[in-house]
Amino acid sequence: MRFGAFVFATDRSIHPTELGRALEDHGFESLWVPEHTHIPVSRLSPYPAGGDLPDHYRRSLDPFVALAMAAAVTTRLRLATGVCLVVERDPIVLAKEVATLDWASGGRVLFGVGAGWNREEMGNHGTDPRTRRRLMRERVLAMKQLWTAEEAEFHGRFVDFDPVWQWPKPIQRPHPPVLVGGDAPSTFDHVVEYGDGWVPILRPGQPPFGERMAQLRRSCEEAGREPVPVTAFLWNRPSPADLEELQGLGVERVVVPLPPVDRDRVLPRVEGYGELARRFA
Repeated sequence: MRFGAFVFATDRSIHPTELGRALEDHGFESLWVPEHTHIPVSRLSPYPAGGDLPDHYRRSLDPFVALAMAAAVTTRLRLATGVCLVVERDPIVLAKEVATLDWASGGRVLFGVGAGWNREEMGNHGTDPRTRRRLMRERVLAMKQLWTAEEAEFHGRFVDFDPVWQWPKPIQRPHPPVLVGGDAPSTFDHVVEYGDGWVPILRPGQPPFGERMAQLRRSCEEAGREPVPVTAFLWNRPSPADLEELQGLGVERVVVPLPPVDRDRVLPRVEGYGELARRFA
């Protein structure tokens, strides 16, 4: 089972270069960085975890710039968006960003995608929250065309362009893995249709995770697909028993949380997690 680490990279937290080096040195497979382009002051959309929205949501770095910094000082660490808010980005520009990072890093990108939860945030980008999942689907499918075709074109309801040229192409073939995040009723439809994996967040109070894994396997079987890999984001620090259970369920990768704080408080946590990473690798 692979080990990744998730951090809200901000202008006040450990620098991505230092964190990237530390994770690679301690046996981590991947670094995961989330995305929020901004947070509307209105705060009408409730924070999914409940309570007040933590300050680091307001201060998050651009994920691709942060991951590029980590890529420059590492050689093996996978570079992952956890998750990229596709519904807030132009798909032609985003396709080039992903492909450029994959090319520059030697093929190390994991492209986690999501439809988002902050309705005012996506509204500021011109996205209708009611159709955001259909929009995400078309944008991802259009990006796949840009990554794989010499002359790419796409004609849909939300994305429409005639044949174009775009380089670089990703090093990974046919493209970096598209890992779909979310727990909405339609999430597995998206995973099965165009995803290369599922990225759930394991929070307290959710249905048993084994049941959700079984449901995903059934969805894949009904679509004639092999079971897709699962990357489990952990809300709290796991125990060895927690990890053994996830490994037994067939989880391919776990992603442990790191606090968005300075190096002196993050690096000891990385070292502690590193012992678990080596044990379960």
